[in-house]
Amino acid sequence: MAANVTAAAAGVVGRQVLFGWVDYVAFALMPSLSVAIGLYFGICGRAKNTAKVDYLHGGKTMRVLPVAISQISSHVSGSTLVGVPSEIYLYGSVYTWICLSVILFSIVTNFVFLPVFFELQLTSTYEYLERRFSRIIRVLASGLFTLNMVLHLPLYLYTPAICFSQVTGVSVHWITPVICVMCILYTMLGGLKAVVWTDFLQSGVTLMAFIAVLVFGLVGAGGFSQVWQAASDGGRADFFVMTPDPFVRNSFWTVVVGATVSWVGGIAVHQGMVQKFLSLPNMRAARKSLAGFTFGMILIHLISIFCGFLLYADYQDCDPIKTKEISRPDQLLPFYVMKVAGHVPGLPGLFVAGIFGAALSSMSGCLNALSGTIYEDFLLPLMPGKKSDVVVNLIMQSIVLVVGAVTVALVFVVEKLGTVLELGYSIAGVTNGALLGLFTLGMLVPSANTKGAVVGSLLGMAVVTVILTGAQHAHAMGRIRYPPLPTSVEGCAANFTSVIETVATSSTPSPATDEVPLLFRLSYMYYTLVGAVVMVTVGWAVSQLTGPLRPGDVEPSLLAPMVRPKQRRREDGAADADPVVKVELLPKAKQQSETLGAA
Repeated sequence: MAANVTAAAAGVVGRQVLFGWVDYVAFALMPSLSVAIGLYFGICGRAKNTAKVDYLHGGKTMRVLPVAISQISSHVSGSTLVGVPSEIYLYGSVYTWICLSVILFSIVTNFVFLPVFFELQLTSTYEYLERRFSRIIRVLASGLFTLNMVLHLPLYLYTPAICFSQVTGVSVHWITPVICVMCILYTMLGGLKAVVWTDFLQSGVTLMAFIAVLVFGLVGAGGFSQVWQAASDGGRADFFVMTPDPFVRNSFWTVVVGATVSWVGGIAVHQGMVQKFLSLPNMRAARKSLAGFTFGMILIHLISIFCGFLLYADYQDCDPIKTKEISRPDQLLPFYVMKVAGHVPGLPGLFVAGIFGAALSSMSGCLNALSGTIYEDFLLPLMPGKKSDVVVNLIMQSIVLVVGAVTVALVFVVEKLGTVLELGYSIAGVTNGALLGLFTLGMLVPSANTKGAVVGSLLGMAVVTVILTGAQHAHAMGRIRYPPLPTSVEGCAANFTSVIETVATSSTPSPATDEVPLLFRLSYMYYTLVGAVVMVTVGWAVSQLTGPLRPGDVEPSLLAPMVRPKQRRREDGAADADPVVKVELLPKAKQQSETLGAA
């Protein structure tokens, strides 16, 4: 029986449409240009690229548009471009409410976190935690961030690799080292300027490729009305799943509440995101960049969601997952692209290059942020004495190289796990909840002390780790199943149907989900929220029991604007009215904070 399945699967592979030489050329242009940009900033601009402020903050002379596009590119990974269409195809359009989550995230960032970070002008966001609490908290938070990035980088790398493997037949494990080497090269050489400008290039390629695929897909499906009708008939256009049940995989509430908190925890206090905000000359420019980021993320998600509708309209009568034409749901989109656009020379190559571009953008941003965090928070305290900018730059480049090597090794683990979208949110919850709780406690709770921050963050991370471990174990044992919406195979050829029947007869039913403890069935969207709530609640309670800080004990610049003393809020309002004054106050504010910290 296994031999029959293998033989049929081999026949399927033989019928797949693969890249032609024009596609390979179109694909190769994008990574080649990315490396060229890194070489330019690393060699031609080396005289201006050795200082730490230049490597990490672009000399604080970056412009709003490229920074906003770079922020979009860094957070639109392959998980979004490939995972969201698969999510819509399998589970419907409830995830569309992510657009509302992006808006809510932007509001929270604008009024709570961005004013504090921009005024302090920190090299590492975790330097804030040292000033607000203690050195121990800074090291703890930096460790959480480093762990989070190291766990996410293989996911960023694996997603485009499986897409490229689908359209070329090349093994994932041959592809991932090549991607990583290219990304490491331009990130090491060019610093933040190379990251920003390669992100700018890659996002343009990604957007053009997706728009082209949308056009071909709509034409092939007979127009928007036909696509929408198919989605409606198949249950993919049901947005209003309004149940408040937190154990439902996706609903209005899990996406709006859970995803909003996940975005705030993963982006608003993210070292890479804040680092790019600080590359801008003033607060007004930073807010414009945030607005551009919000608009861009909504646009990309809407495009990805509609791609999911196109997938269902095309495959509603012959599901390629059931026919074994693809091995994972995350390969649906590249498989579809080869079908609808394979006749256009170079377009499939451009499309996969766009997915690669998104992955490279996410990876390069993370690598650049990690280099600054690891150096500032772990290595610098161990290396007494003044070091030249050249030595500092070399150390941070070495960090990028080491982390890249670890990322390639961890791809072997990622390929054994679930879909990339769900996996991304789940992994993020382990550390992002505790990190978000730390910054929230520091900026919004003036009475919070170091003991509360330590106990709260450790307990918050421990709770989410237990939930994630239990849930993943239940998934691996087949005890938790989220059945996708129904698909048909009535339109498939007879040989595909035989494969489906053969696999179906050899499968065994899985245990009921009801046997799994309720805690492990919590929606993956809520992991970050649980970690943050536990952290803030426990942190506040422990602070009250161990001697809360009094009003005036905390420097006002370390608090969010709405909880600062009234006199300080009036001064901030006057400074915000004149961006030039605000910029001139930055060095003074930083010097005052350092003086208070030393005292």
